[in-house]
Amino acid sequence: MRHAASSWVLGLALALGGAAAQAQSAAAGYPNRPVKLVVPFAPGGFTDVVARILGHKLSQSMGQQFVIENKAGAGSTIGTDLVAKAPPDGYTLLMVSSTHVISPWLYRNLPYDPVKSFAPVAKLVDSPYVLLVHPKVPAKNVQEFIALAKSAPEKVHYASSGNGSAQHLMGGLFAAMTGAPLKHVPYKGSSGAANDLVAGIVESSFAGVPNALAQVPQGRLKALAVTTAKRAPQLPDVPTLQEAGVAGYDASVWLALLAPAGTPPEIVHKLSAEVAKLMASPETKKALFDAGVEPSPSTPQEMGAYLAVELERWGKVVKDAGVKLE
Repeated sequence: MRHAASSWVLGLALALGGAAAQAQSAAAGYPNRPVKLVVPFAPGGFTDVVARILGHKLSQSMGQQFVIENKAGAGSTIGTDLVAKAPPDGYTLLMVSSTHVISPWLYRNLPYDPVKSFAPVAKLVDSPYVLLVHPKVPAKNVQEFIALAKSAPEKVHYASSGNGSAQHLMGGLFAAMTGAPLKHVPYKGSSGAANDLVAGIVESSFAGVPNALAQVPQGRLKALAVTTAKRAPQLPDVPTLQEAGVAGYDASVWLALLAPAGTPPEIVHKLSAEVAKLMASPETKKALFDAGVEPSPSTPQEMGAYLAVELERWGKVVKDAGVKLE
């Protein structure tokens, strides 16, 4: 009996050792074919720009193509669900923004869990949004913009990349905190929202720094404020909303890399280590700065904890601001 028990223990140890060796071997050979990086937004937007920078750098450093695949729609939930159901082998990854923790509070019966359905790989970047207005808007600063909106209830519009997007929430929070009755106009992506803002079809938008950098210096749009407590280094002359008189307003958009739940930890950590190395390189830092974002990499464990905190934080924003899907 003792001999049988010893054989069983030995067999179990060998099996576990073999499984561990197999996992390490899989990680050592990863990736040995192209990796799909799903962006749950339309091409040309804030998340897409950063995904293409990261995908290019990972392709160079890891020796396989990281192919960007845009799957937009329903506040980023379509592309996100696609990755949640993908094989957990490291060959389908997801680039998410703050919208990932906003959607659960706005969409009923999501087909995935924003935390449990994914294996966090790394936090990537943070960035403010910028309150942009068309030059025809007769407001030189935030307080004049608020007064204008109050003088013409629901006749001043703000464009966003879609219902439930971070842009939507930024505007909803601003309206709730200032009493400015802005009318939300959702688009199918931030590019469409930006185009109509430049054309003067809508009056304002809370847009990414890249949109501001592309339009403000040429005078096609005016930047009234940024949404974070600190000014954006790319727009040093643009005040924060707090400086402009909206006390307590502090909101940023972040991007992170996720994999399907069940992805081998060895692959997750290999990816995370590669991302951290890339984020520390001067070349990547410059590319991200030019794109209007600041690197803020994290470990998988730190990103997991951050996801849980952000889920609760944005849930409170949705409730306090009374934001609903139109």
